[in-house]
Amino acid sequence: MSHPRLTKASPKPPGITMLQTLLLISLLAVRSLALDVQVPESPLVVLFGMDAVLNCTFSGGVPVFNLSELSIFWQVADTQRSVHSYWNQQDQLLYQEERFVNRTSLFPAHLATGNASLLLRRVQVADEGIYTCFVRVQNYSKAALVMQVAAPYSKPLVTWEAAANPRPGDLVALTCVAYGGYPEAQVLWQDASGHNLTENVTISPIANEQGLFTIKSVLTVVLEPNSTYSCRLTNPLLGDEGHAYVTISAQGMVFPPLALWVTVGLAVCLLGLLVALAAVCHRKIKESCEEMRAEEEAKELEEAKELEEAKATTPLKS
Repeated sequence: MSHPRLTKASPKPPGITMLQTLLLISLLAVRSLALDVQVPESPLVVLFGMDAVLNCTFSGGVPVFNLSELSIFWQVADTQRSVHSYWNQQDQLLYQEERFVNRTSLFPAHLATGNASLLLRRVQVADEGIYTCFVRVQNYSKAALVMQVAAPYSKPLVTWEAAANPRPGDLVALTCVAYGGYPEAQVLWQDASGHNLTENVTISPIANEQGLFTIKSVLTVVLEPNSTYSCRLTNPLLGDEGHAYVTISAQGMVFPPLALWVTVGLAVCLLGLLVALAAVCHRKIKESCEEMRAEEEAKELEEAKELEEAKATTPLKS
């Protein structure tokens, strides 16, 4: 009689201990309480002199918190200078950088909903940069955003200068000028056919005390009759800002207005001189003719008188 074969039971996998369970619960609790601070990923472009809102929101952490637990710090990332600070339910501006004084504020009515955005008034060129938003509600987190400043340029103006009496083949300097923009603009010179002439250009950007640029671009070309040249200005942040053009005609090139007026003036003077000379000659000739006629009449009168006297002295025959 055969007996049933006994098999050895395989060991059970080790179970999760109470300690591991508590650690897992604690880890999940900490993760659920983690503070998440968010700012826009794309750079914020602000027009010079306008107000800007640097958006910053936070979530997570404790579901409900008291504003007394909230601290917000805005800083310039590269210098760590204070832009705006808030804690103990009020603004703390003792260490605020001087250039931001009276230009910043939070949105107090929206702090409890997770809005830590900053209002920056009258944006200047010097405000351009990276800003860090720090938030603390029991836990602490931060995020950084980029702000860029843009200012439109004035309409470009094109002028040209050349030597006196320019002729075909002479070198002419064309100047394109625009004012009060930011950042530094890109300049494109083209001829009437649309060919790029920018290789022959010199550009001189000059910044004023506000940081705004004056762009002066000079194009040197070989003078040709009836040539048109255009200057196009592009702001890297605002796009195309307009263009200007100049046309140099053959008439203005071959016979400059100054030389034309000089020539006309000389011709008028010469004509007047000729007319005056003709009048003098005519008068002289007329006077000479009248004198000759008077002399002839006097001579004839004298001869007639002598003839009469001769007749009177001749005796009559008896």
